[in-house]
Amino acid sequence: MARVLSGVRVVEHGTFITGPAAAMLLADLGADVVKVEQPAGDPFRAFRGGLYSPHYQTYNRNKKSVTLDTRQAADLALFDGLIKEADVYIQNFRPGVAEKIGAGEARLRELNPRLVYCAISGFGRDGPAAQRPSYDTVAQAASGFLKLLVNPANPRVVGPAIADALTGFYAAYGILGALYERARREGAGGSARGRRVEVSMLEAMTHFNLDAFTHLFSEGEVMGPFSRPSVSQSYVLPCADGRWIALHMSSPPKFWQGLAQAIEKPDLFDDPRFADREARIAHQDLLIDLLSELFRQRDRAEWCRRLEALDVPHAPMYATDEVPHDEQAKHLQLFVDAPHPEHPQGRRWTTVRSPVSFDGERALEVTAPPVLGDHDAVLRSGRSPWAARTNA
Repeated sequence: MARVLSGVRVVEHGTFITGPAAAMLLADLGADVVKVEQPAGDPFRAFRGGLYSPHYQTYNRNKKSVTLDTRQAADLALFDGLIKEADVYIQNFRPGVAEKIGAGEARLRELNPRLVYCAISGFGRDGPAAQRPSYDTVAQAASGFLKLLVNPANPRVVGPAIADALTGFYAAYGILGALYERARREGAGGSARGRRVEVSMLEAMTHFNLDAFTHLFSEGEVMGPFSRPSVSQSYVLPCADGRWIALHMSSPPKFWQGLAQAIEKPDLFDDPRFADREARIAHQDLLIDLLSELFRQRDRAEWCRRLEALDVPHAPMYATDEVPHDEQAKHLQLFVDAPHPEHPQGRRWTTVRSPVSFDGERALEVTAPPVLGDHDAVLRSGRSPWAARTNA
């Protein structure tokens, strides 16, 4: 595996998703990440009982864990030792909490002026909403994004924790920029002082929702949950075997011509309601009814065979347990495993590898998320966890 961030040392003081996700992305690129946890552990550990829930596992691979209560003088001294050797510090506390536990930027920068200090929050460092609690659904709603996901006919929250994960991505993106700038300045003989990187969930999700705001500001259009799928001509259709298939027809006429041939409706475009792109957008509900009736007549595998032969943009709408068996997923080696720290003689731990390859080299090596305090003995013995083997 190409470890492009090899030598970069990260202290993560994160819980739940945003901070851990940012640190994991850096770890996936080869950074050495030490996760600092309270003695009880990241609360995400216990979401399914025990201290190794799937929620915790999702965002904590390729890390080491130490337990420190920085409100205690001895633990604060150990924490300070980590900070002095670190390149990056990540926290996702509410504004003001880091200062209360000895992890505020001003104090840490006295210890290490080169430190890139990343603070992740729900609504920003200050302002009328700064102290409000924020979780994934809150950020999705406040940014206008949730309104684009919820079906008005069945209004309930759907899907994974998009805002949490994306905020972690944006934080990692900002950290990489700060590291690059610091290295460039140092190389030119300039200041080695690190940046403060800040991102809030509201800012991240509003930026991710950029398309909706562009339509608002340029055309005065308020997008709804069916606006984009209508313009892109996207469909999900049930097949005879109870499985589903997805189509994304976009604008090239050749895709529609291929679909018309696949469904054995060569006269489809003689109907003025479906004759051109604008007509199909205006009458998508009718197209959905027509296509649904036709697709229910054959199994999904048969539809995939027909559509692939005619170069129609499609994919089986897989359930999660189907994806590992997909031939392209297997070819790309998307799923990797490692020894399971809770089952040293038993089953292995499996995850999705980093999607980024360098010079054709895929990220096939992975380390399972650490058990709580797996590097406590190293740290408290006076040795540096940076030099210790992961999961030692």
